[in-house]
Amino acid sequence: MNAVFITDLDHTFLRSDLSISPYSRRIWNAAAADNTLTIATARSFKKSEAFMKNLHVNAPMILLDGSLVVSRSRKIIESKFIAKALGDAVIDVGAALGVFPFVLALQDMHLNEAFLYPEQCNTHQHKLLERYRGDDNLRKMVNLRAMEKNFKLVYMGEEAMLQELQASLQENFGDALKYILAPEAYLGCYFLTLLHPHADKAHGLEVVSEYLGRPAGDMTVFGDNLNDLGMFKKAGVSIAVRNAHDTLKAQADIVLKHSNDEDGVAKYLESAGV
Repeated sequence: MNAVFITDLDHTFLRSDLSISPYSRRIWNAAAADNTLTIATARSFKKSEAFMKNLHVNAPMILLDGSLVVSRSRKIIESKFIAKALGDAVIDVGAALGVFPFVLALQDMHLNEAFLYPEQCNTHQHKLLERYRGDDNLRKMVNLRAMEKNFKLVYMGEEAMLQELQASLQENFGDALKYILAPEAYLGCYFLTLLHPHADKAHGLEVVSEYLGRPAGDMTVFGDNLNDLGMFKKAGVSIAVRNAHDTLKAQADIVLKHSNDEDGVAKYLESAGV
């Protein structure tokens, strides 16, 4: 029976300049000929599709931190949304503290996504938006409100401020949301991601497991950050790249000698002879 490999993208499979080296592409595609390979990422379908266009993916992709599981043929396998009323209430709590999120939402069942951003962006948010300049799903909102089907709300800023915000949100909404506070390696800040309580990479791994008819114990996963923790606990083999967060390394079965910028995932796949 073939092996199943699932990798995170940013700072795991992607290099820090958001490229995929010719070597990593060659090793990945060779492995996909006889094995099952896919991704588990915080990125949207639109962004992931752009990165993966020259790579063979032969299992559903876990996207938006597990809010969406979708096939490469654009079939939605599962989705988990934050309802509009809850999203609006979250925005109001943050607004009282002077902070506003990005809202990533589904516009229709054809996987057309919306990326809503507030007029009151902070410095970190402006820097991220510069990376997305030209994307056709960006929508500036003078009065930011959630949509009907929201994958996630994401705040960016300094750790202490986001800790205060998280405490306030948990006091108001408890376990109606999932909260992930983690460092944002590209911009040198932190982000607080709010999700449906059953939306995370661990749940996405279960969905892929059921879809493939393979137990999670058969799967090998790669990651670098705190949103990979749940997936690491469920998979048969969990592998952290050298540059991974120390908390994730402590949970990993294997810590690679190579970082994302040194093609760590591809070097493991090649050394494993898959």
